[in-house]
Amino acid sequence: MAAYRADDDYDYLFKVVLVGDSGVGKSNLLSRFTRNEFSLESKSTIGVEFATRSIRVNDKIVKAQIWDTAGQERFEENEVFSSFCNCIGMFLIVLFFDDENSIQDSDFSSCPACSVIGVKYRAITSAYYRGAVGAMLVYDVTRRVTFENGQRWLKELRDHTDSSIVIMLIGNKADLRHLFAVTTDDAKAFAESENTFFMETSALESTNVEHAFTEVLTQIHQVISRKALEGGNDQTTLPKGQTINVGSRDDVSAVKKDGCCSA
Repeated sequence: MAAYRADDDYDYLFKVVLVGDSGVGKSNLLSRFTRNEFSLESKSTIGVEFATRSIRVNDKIVKAQIWDTAGQERFEENEVFSSFCNCIGMFLIVLFFDDENSIQDSDFSSCPACSVIGVKYRAITSAYYRGAVGAMLVYDVTRRVTFENGQRWLKELRDHTDSSIVIMLIGNKADLRHLFAVTTDDAKAFAESENTFFMETSALESTNVEHAFTEVLTQIHQVISRKALEGGNDQTTLPKGQTINVGSRDDVSAVKKDGCCSA
């Protein structure tokens, strides 16, 4: 399954999200896979960022669109954000604040176009997960609390995605084996109980990073192929831009692009 360089040439576009606590290495996993880069001075992600990379999976070119967010994006009671609406064009800008009391009681009702914006952080959750067909739940093998928080991350993930989503549990920073606070057996047992895949990685040493992403994309492709067959779709004749629903929710989908490179 070799990497494929032409960014605009692909058969499928899959959205994959990275979830997990701050500091577990999500951003470095993203940069290692998409750009083969690693930064020892990587700072916590602010807001949302994504990167893409195309690889060959089962004779098809799959373009992965991988989304990363800050680790504090779990939507709890003390998480606060504000949505400011530019009425001209109805463009929403999301602002994040460190001071949880600064905008908690903000009132946007004075803007007629914003009367429906009573949204809190939940709106960003939905936008982040919308359309995702794969996810990597990342924890730091040296910080057990990041592993224990995995249950809550899984709940949030499953609350906002379809049951067909492919999930892989990732134990990152495996190069720090002498500092392990989570045993491989514990992680495997958790993954098995939650019906997810599991792999230990090191973004620093590039250990298993390629393997993990490739496995997730391969599993997604298998789900999409199965759903297409069950729906009676011939994948070789789907029209350009055809959306294949992988579950019951309309916003969980994968896009097949026709007429690009032939396998």
